[in-house]
Amino acid sequence: MDPLKAKFQEKALAAFTEMRAMLKEKGDTVVGDVNLKQVFGGMRGVKSMVWETSQLDPIDGIRFRGYSIPELKELLPKAPGGKEPLPEGLFHLMLLGEVPTEEDVKWISKEWQRRSAVPPHVFKVLDSFPQDAHPMTQLSAAIVAMGTESVFSRRYAEGMSKTEYWDATYEDAMNLIARLPRVAAYIYRRTFHDGDHIQPDVSLDWAANFAHMLGINDSADFKSLMRLYLTIHADHEGGNASAHATHLSGSTLSNAYYALASGMNALAGPLHGLANQEVIKWVFSMLEVLGTDTPTKKQIEDYVHNTLNAGKVIPGYGHAVLRQPDPRFVAQRTFAEEYMKDDPLIKVVWDIFDVVPPILQSLGKVKNPWPNVDAHSGALLVHYGLKEYSFYTVVFGVSRAMGVLAALVWSRALGFPLERPKSVTIKWVKEYLAKQEESVA
Repeated sequence: MDPLKAKFQEKALAAFTEMRAMLKEKGDTVVGDVNLKQVFGGMRGVKSMVWETSQLDPIDGIRFRGYSIPELKELLPKAPGGKEPLPEGLFHLMLLGEVPTEEDVKWISKEWQRRSAVPPHVFKVLDSFPQDAHPMTQLSAAIVAMGTESVFSRRYAEGMSKTEYWDATYEDAMNLIARLPRVAAYIYRRTFHDGDHIQPDVSLDWAANFAHMLGINDSADFKSLMRLYLTIHADHEGGNASAHATHLSGSTLSNAYYALASGMNALAGPLHGLANQEVIKWVFSMLEVLGTDTPTKKQIEDYVHNTLNAGKVIPGYGHAVLRQPDPRFVAQRTFAEEYMKDDPLIKVVWDIFDVVPPILQSLGKVKNPWPNVDAHSGALLVHYGLKEYSFYTVVFGVSRAMGVLAALVWSRALGFPLERPKSVTIKWVKEYLAKQEESVA
């Protein structure tokens, strides 16, 4: 058994034992009440699942196993000469709850390299798509196609014990994460560069190799950006759409490939991961309408008002949970301030940050007028030559896979059941309210 899996087994067994004892003694404890707005409002804020890998605080933002993004930038190992954390280290932290050593991270890098060979039929599936098929459509199909290699499905068919579910899921998760950069880069090159593919460089770490295979910028700075990007997008607790969709599908004992494809299909929605392409599209549209790459704040303010008056939203602003600027936005701004502060597009993003929140606050209807992670990410990618914004959500998906798959391994280790909330009809709600009124009378 590999060292990462062995350590996970030790921790998972201890957590499982503790969980079962807690539920036996305190299982009937009430932890929250649901109101009618939550019933009709997409279960917003309802505490109804356990997600070990991260937790989101409205003020402090995302914490991975208790650590904030600034803390992770200090604590997680980095590539030689680099300043940004290696995503392999974050995966180790999410899976085990321990800050990894450099040796831990080197082992994961080599292990993912060892597992990174993509089955040839997956490329044939991708090549069967029209070249202009949306990259997220291709990614979802490729993930399902890789499912023919599922260790979990094979061992389940052979009759493995429930106590082994996590082990087989771990194998699928490690294989999937290892192969995603190759698949994503293949999608990019076939869609936007006429199939002129770039072979992997096994001497590079996971994120740097992804940057290399994209083939748009071979600089050390772009590799650093990929390390940062793939780290900060990896997880955002369990209630967001892509995480929850992965968890829901996984709760049926679908293998990790089916489960992750469900999550990626959710990520492809405009209200979730597709927002990162909507942001840069909106910015480009604004610059085209204004006829300048260096608009004044007054011009931006007028365009924002026009967007709102047309009944549209300002993409990249607002979040379902956060009530402060997204720490992921701040991390990207810090990166930009060091590497590209004179980029005109970056300056536009910063001016939008100065203009939009006061306008949204003045409306009195927006709980969070601050930027989220999507407000900045596109401009960083454009700076290094990744201008095809329909691909941005694929990059997001490569990162998000780490968090949701680490959580899926935990779900199997803790024996979480099939997720099955109770639904009601509007007629039931009306009758319930009527009974409540009668009781009060």
